[in-house]
Amino acid sequence: MENQANSKNIILNFGLYLGIIGIIVHLALWASGNIFDLQWLNSVISFVTMIVFIVLGIKQFKQANGNFISWGQGVKIGLGITMISAVLTVVYTLLFTNIIEPTFQQQAMDFQAKAWEDAGLTSDQIDASVEIAEKFNSPAIVSAMILAFSAFIGFVFSAIIAAIMKRSEEETY
Repeated sequence: MENQANSKNIILNFGLYLGIIGIIVHLALWASGNIFDLQWLNSVISFVTMIVFIVLGIKQFKQANGNFISWGQGVKIGLGITMISAVLTVVYTLLFTNIIEPTFQQQAMDFQAKAWEDAGLTSDQIDASVEIAEKFNSPAIVSAMILAFSAFIGFVFSAIIAAIMKRSEEETY
């Protein structure tokens, strides 16, 4: 394995593609006026595209590396792709909530309060829940939560995919 393939370009390219697709999906849902009603669709698309790009990235590295890849290399590539996408998502989120749609967080809070009301919570419970939720809406906390959640989900998906796709020289002989 002296001539091992370079994973940096694979991580960067697939991470950027994943992040851009996530941004396009979010903007399409926002432009259609269905961002809150179809949040589940945004989540499904995000998870599916994350899995697809992790698989594609690991597969490309494996092919460039003589059809060999260790579990650790696979996790590194998958997590790298996920974190590049997460950084892009953080930048986009900050731009979206501060420049593109400054009232978005308030709209989201109003939507959530209505959902709590429909679920039968009292006005005191809703007020307390809104107060707690607003504490977590600072840019720093939102950014940290995006990065932490992406790291966790990216690791889980990468670990599973890498375990399935790994192939060492010892296994071939």
